[in-house]
Amino acid sequence: MGARAARPRGPRRGAENAARRRRAPGARQPTRSRSTRGRSVARGLRLTAPAWRAPRVARPEMAPDPVAAETPARGPTPRYFTWDEVAQRCGREERWLVIDRKVYNISEFTRRHPGGSRVISHYSGQDATDPFMAFHINKGLVRKYMNSLLIGELSPEQPSFEPTKNKELTDEFRELRATVEQMGLMKANHVFFLLYLLHILLLDVAAWLTLWVFGTSFVPFLFCAMLLSVVQAQAGWLQHDFGHLSVFSTSTWNHLVHHFVIGHLKGAPASWWNHMHFQHHAKPNCFRKDPDINMHPFFFALGKILSVELGKQKKKYMPYNHQHKYFFLIGPPALLPLYFQWYIFYFVFQRKKWVDLAWMITFYTRIFLTYVPLLGLKGFLGLFFMVRFLESNWFVWVTQMNHIPMHIDHDRNVDWVSTQLQATCNVHKSAFNDWFSGHLNFQIEHHLFPTMPRHNYHKVAPLVQSLCAKHGIEYRSKPLLSAFADIVHSLKESGQLWLDAYLHQ
Repeated sequence: MGARAARPRGPRRGAENAARRRRAPGARQPTRSRSTRGRSVARGLRLTAPAWRAPRVARPEMAPDPVAAETPARGPTPRYFTWDEVAQRCGREERWLVIDRKVYNISEFTRRHPGGSRVISHYSGQDATDPFMAFHINKGLVRKYMNSLLIGELSPEQPSFEPTKNKELTDEFRELRATVEQMGLMKANHVFFLLYLLHILLLDVAAWLTLWVFGTSFVPFLFCAMLLSVVQAQAGWLQHDFGHLSVFSTSTWNHLVHHFVIGHLKGAPASWWNHMHFQHHAKPNCFRKDPDINMHPFFFALGKILSVELGKQKKKYMPYNHQHKYFFLIGPPALLPLYFQWYIFYFVFQRKKWVDLAWMITFYTRIFLTYVPLLGLKGFLGLFFMVRFLESNWFVWVTQMNHIPMHIDHDRNVDWVSTQLQATCNVHKSAFNDWFSGHLNFQIEHHLFPTMPRHNYHKVAPLVQSLCAKHGIEYRSKPLLSAFADIVHSLKESGQLWLDAYLHQ
């Protein structure tokens, strides 16, 4: 930068000071003492010396530095990293990830991450650009909070993706996502979700009226249990919509209604669902990262790769070659009444989720006060666990038909599209299938765009099919009953693979 010019002195400075002391016409002048007025006059005379007085010599100006003049001011030099350096930060002590080529240190942030510590940790040492885009509806706000985590960026010579990811496929999927947003497919129809909620509430009231009007004999009791099972299953699909932030444009409203649906209508904690389900979406069918396949290896041997691996290790926790048979005993009938029903209370107390507990209490208080007067305590408990039993069968068959028959493996850090497509499949569209599965028969579209409102899945499906066809990726869709049967067939196949590896290695 050039040196400062010499400050002008003499008459100009006196004139400026005199102008500052000048008052507006008619303004009252402050009273000053004689001595004060004298000093002011003398000072003014000195500052307004005649022009013939010898002027002061100004300081000479320094020649400007041409380099400094041409070089703009810069902030701190950014730190550059390679993919190898990022990949090494995936342990418990230090965790980094990359979003849009920027490197973030999430080591301390994981415990404060609103979506849970594990879901973000599953991408430590990896590029997380696509899951970041998929899970957040207000990305600008989230990026502001991420600034404190920023430690650098990828070196200019580094590619934007790891070598394990398909660059062309990823680029075209991002273009597809931009097209989908421009088409308005990420915006929800609030009337659709309002009507869906009303049909759940009406069925809930109809279940109670069945006992109140027709009595508590076996047939009304069974019919009431069936209606309540429909209520619980459909409320499960609806809370799934709010949990994925796919209904309202702000997270606050989605979270609030999510608490109401899952807490008050179902008696489960929203934080538990977030903790489990977002991990499943981040790394579907990835062992140790997807909690939905945690029954491997203690109850089932899942997937071809993991089953053979288990057999070679000579591990046998269950008779896996018969797992396609005992699945009917410890799978659909038992998951909710014998596991989830108790684990959710352990979860809220262990993690001190008192808001979730308060919502859950409203559910149990409501059903206790409405059904105990009609059925008594024993009848109420019988009804409650019958509903949980029926709901559990419904829930397990629907949620597992899209994943258990698909590829199950360790995390290979492949691109977002490949990760989702190899772990999911669809069930053919129909009015019944859409309602029965809560539109999760469009599992592929749901996994690629988890915040998309479910009523738009069928609109984006042709675009996804075209993308898959172009890149040679199988887009699987099957009838509902075939999807159910494939669960059993895949369990039988993986059990046999385990047995062969166990006996012959």
